[in-house]
Amino acid sequence: MASASTVVAVLAAGRALIGTALVAAPAPLTRMWTGDDRPATLVVGRGLGARDMAVGAGTLLALRRGRGARAWIAAGIAGDVADMGSSLAAGDALPRFGRIGTAALAGGAALAGAWLLRELD
Repeated sequence: MASASTVVAVLAAGRALIGTALVAAPAPLTRMWTGDDRPATLVVGRGLGARDMAVGAGTLLALRRGRGARAWIAAGIAGDVADMGSSLAAGDALPRFGRIGTAALAGGAALAGAWLLRELD
């Protein structure tokens, strides 16, 4: 089984890559999530992407330095919980797939982060 720090690194790299995709080309992901790709929605998508790029890169850097990864993981959990809660709270204003899919993905990421906080040395 992989060590907790290896799992953290893989998830952090994935977060950074998804964030990069949102910054570079937000329309496909924002359209799936919100059903919308108007310029204002793309601004929000890019902001979300920048957050995930920063959290992912910060986590990887902290792992490399051997300190501070727990704070970056906690920041990721906070963002994931906010994504999950806001998606569910939007109700029918979001497409069903976007609402449920985002809530499931973000909720799963938050749970994984919480588990990793316990397991990380």
